[in-house]
Amino acid sequence: MNSSAQVQKLPIGIQSFEKMRTEGFAYVDKTPFIASLVKNGSYYFLSRPRRFGKSLFIDTLDCAFSGRKKLFNGLFLDDPNSGWDWTRIYPVLRIDWSAFPVRTPDELRAGIQEIIDEWGKKWDCTASEGSLSGNFSHIVRSIHESAGEKVVILIDEYDKPILDTVEDVQTAIGMRDILKDFYGVLKSLDPYLKFVMLTGVSKFVKTGIFSGLNNLNDITLDSAYSGICGYTERDISTIFHSWLSKYSIEQVREWYDGYSWTGEHVYNPFDILLLFSKKVFRPYWFETGTPSFLIKLWSVHPRFPAEYEGLIAGDDLLGSFDPEHIRLETLLFQAGYLTIKTWSSDPVRGFTCVLGYPNLEVRTSLNLLFSDTLLGYSVSESRVRLYEILEGGHADQLKVLIESLFASIPYEWYRKNQMSGFEGFYASILYSWFASLGYEIIAEDMTNKGRIDLTVKTRTGIWIFEFKVSDIPPENTSALEQIHNREYVQKYFADPRKKFLIGITFDPQSRNIIHFESEII
Repeated sequence: MNSSAQVQKLPIGIQSFEKMRTEGFAYVDKTPFIASLVKNGSYYFLSRPRRFGKSLFIDTLDCAFSGRKKLFNGLFLDDPNSGWDWTRIYPVLRIDWSAFPVRTPDELRAGIQEIIDEWGKKWDCTASEGSLSGNFSHIVRSIHESAGEKVVILIDEYDKPILDTVEDVQTAIGMRDILKDFYGVLKSLDPYLKFVMLTGVSKFVKTGIFSGLNNLNDITLDSAYSGICGYTERDISTIFHSWLSKYSIEQVREWYDGYSWTGEHVYNPFDILLLFSKKVFRPYWFETGTPSFLIKLWSVHPRFPAEYEGLIAGDDLLGSFDPEHIRLETLLFQAGYLTIKTWSSDPVRGFTCVLGYPNLEVRTSLNLLFSDTLLGYSVSESRVRLYEILEGGHADQLKVLIESLFASIPYEWYRKNQMSGFEGFYASILYSWFASLGYEIIAEDMTNKGRIDLTVKTRTGIWIFEFKVSDIPPENTSALEQIHNREYVQKYFADPRKKFLIGITFDPQSRNIIHFESEII
């Protein structure tokens, strides 16, 4: 591996392995994964979120199979123990759909034919006059014959034409069907292929793109390859030591670590590089691709945001994406907004895991979007005031701020939007509002006497909330009295921080607070 003492350039946005190795950029050696993949199989699929290093890994594979040995000097693949045979040079065919923006099935067909024609020119082969899949098959066979070696096929962002049109279901289906036929040829070409790898963000249902590729090994949730993209803590503490030394590792870990695919957890590489470059903690990765489609989908079928922390899932949820029946939780996981916290697998129950937000960046940023969606306007300004109130322990001022929060919802928003009819509307707003500040939030916090509706832990205090929804003020037991009757605060007696007990009753008619009580212990 290169050391940070030798390399002082951060590889921000670099997807070229050659540039990485010849122009003095810090490089994390991923070639042990290449040796393992080639040793153990020939056909692979890998799903990872955007900006996690998939394209760089594909380019590294290209350079390795193309026999560019000098670029690997000092890396694992250059070691005789890696088992790599540098005397063999293979013809490599690559497709990067991020370089071919297509919006219609006709554009996709034209794009595929353009790629095939470029291969033909490079390898001095002429495509046959037939279908796209037939031309693909003919070119591969011809290249194998002329090169005298089996062919390597690398497809990056294999799903981009579908994801770019996913809001138009019929167009997305048309894209899927074309790609299904095109990729499906790979199985019949097995005698002519050395290695095949497809990467993307999503994995489509078995009846979709992969139905004809049952020899494709999906390593997305293979623990041995959990670190194939992204940076491990060892990576950033060695390769990037000179940059990391300026920060608290605990803070860096809290903000950008936490991604796991059943194996070693990794840091978001895009965030790490931007942090070291700009020297400020920000949601860099999140800001590059606001999940507008995800939020639209959530607003149609809302779910209490707290449920995404601790969501139980299995292969049916994680392993398939269908544009005709989109499941939000599947998209959230595949796009990187949720990750695997714990998992188990056995022959009877199959694979089961617990999902959650990977880190502070995602939890705060996504919940801020949830807040804006629930309220119909941006809550950025109110977050500043909320932080001051919570850290200052000003329970009496919280009522005014919450009233202002709900009073600011435009009337037109209620008329055009059904979100206010969502059963968890009030609790969801407050949960996502608090969570957008990065606090530890516990919804339905279990005690031996019942469940606290919401617990918020700040640096200075523990806030215990109980909510009621009614169009009349409480005549018998108020929300605050319920906190006392069920002795919720006992759970936190040992904690030295102040305890703030807050009881709130919301009026569904006025859509605001009808009764507010607070107490400090």
